[in-house]
Amino acid sequence: MREMKTAIFIEGEHVAILPINLEHMNLYQKWENAPKVRLYARNVVPLTADDLKKRLEPSKEETKSILWFEIFYKPENRPIGNCEIGDINWCNRTAILGILIGEPGLWGKNICTEVINLLNEYAFNELNMRKLSFHVFSPNIGSWRCAEKSGYVREAILKKDAYIDGKYEDTLIYSLFKEDWLKTRH
Repeated sequence: MREMKTAIFIEGEHVAILPINLEHMNLYQKWENAPKVRLYARNVVPLTADDLKKRLEPSKEETKSILWFEIFYKPENRPIGNCEIGDINWCNRTAILGILIGEPGLWGKNICTEVINLLNEYAFNELNMRKLSFHVFSPNIGSWRCAEKSGYVREAILKKDAYIDGKYEDTLIYSLFKEDWLKTRH
């Protein structure tokens, strides 16, 4: 079991959102290259730890357009995936969420829903985003159910947009506006 070595950035009931840990590059590489995981992540070429390190290292750009995090599963005291708030448009106050649960044995346990809700809270309250989107491939039923459980509404369908497992599949674009999210808060 891996110990949580960095401070918790966002804490939920079962998961914690941590800064990316460059010491976990081999673990991230394992997830990104695993056939079952990469199917919907659309990683079609093998990724090395160096490839991932270049992608995840903090950028020197003045205005960040992507924030990367590690997902830490508290009941098992270990990292289980990563997530991002990406394509950040600070002027329009919009962003796209991405979540990768790298451990298939933990799929279907509402972890993704908890992560998306934590990211919603952070993006709307601290980053002052007004709209978040979540892109899902149509055969990834678990992910689009997660989006819907978290209050996201299907806004668009990009027909036959992605080549997955031998055929072209639709990309479903879900969105959530801050004002709609606030209505669900107590």
